[in-house]
Amino acid sequence: MLKCAAVLRALALPLAALMAVASSGPAQAGPDPKAPEEFVALSDVDPTILQEIRYITEHNFTGDPVDGYRRPMCILTRPAAKALHRAQTRLLKRGYTLKVYDCYRPQRAVDTFVSWAKDLDDQRMKDEFYPRVDKTRLFEDGYIAEKSGHSRGGTLDLTIVRLPAQPTRPYEPGEELTSCYGPEKERFPDNSVDMGTGYDCFDTLSHTLDPRITGVQRANRMLLKDTMEGLGFVNLAEEWWHYTYKPELFPDTYFDFPVARRSLTGH
Repeated sequence: MLKCAAVLRALALPLAALMAVASSGPAQAGPDPKAPEEFVALSDVDPTILQEIRYITEHNFTGDPVDGYRRPMCILTRPAAKALHRAQTRLLKRGYTLKVYDCYRPQRAVDTFVSWAKDLDDQRMKDEFYPRVDKTRLFEDGYIAEKSGHSRGGTLDLTIVRLPAQPTRPYEPGEELTSCYGPEKERFPDNSVDMGTGYDCFDTLSHTLDPRITGVQRANRMLLKDTMEGLGFVNLAEEWWHYTYKPELFPDTYFDFPVARRSLTGH
């Protein structure tokens, strides 16, 4: 019965969606899949939202550019992008702008995270991103998983930046790392308002409502949370930066088209 239901759900998907779904078998040679027509570049919907796509750079918890990221761009389903535009409109009136770190994430990128988490010898970025977490616990503690809502197109990671936005210096591979949960002046610099931790900080201090986060840091988190939730986004309680637009267009589908403008060609 369950197999029949899965087949029926698959038959209901548009052909383009079926072509873009991640395969559960060996990788197949051939052209990259395209995104379904419901996906858009965020910059086409709202060019004022800042984009700092971390996974195309070395400045992420793996220490390497991540497979599947071909361009530093945010791709989302159209309803999620439009709702984010409405959030941006509200924040601009208050002297802030949104900044996205990650949006749609191909399944191949998630697979890269899984492989990295299993390689216990690779601890290059531990001092910044998971200084208090043993790498053997990344799966058990929920920091790494084999599937991600990002691959469905309605989930994104973001923060708030006060205007006028100041530039953030680039990360230099091999530079000395500082913990993501330290005081703001000791963390890797970010033009974001102070959220109490850096982005992708594997630590309980990243929990949105952690009681140790108080004062201005808590107020900044609540500004983001209230703004996003007022427009249909749902926060992941363990990550202050993580939001999903509901209802999702593809709640059961995990796509694998690359993050690239040509993935959207022909829309």
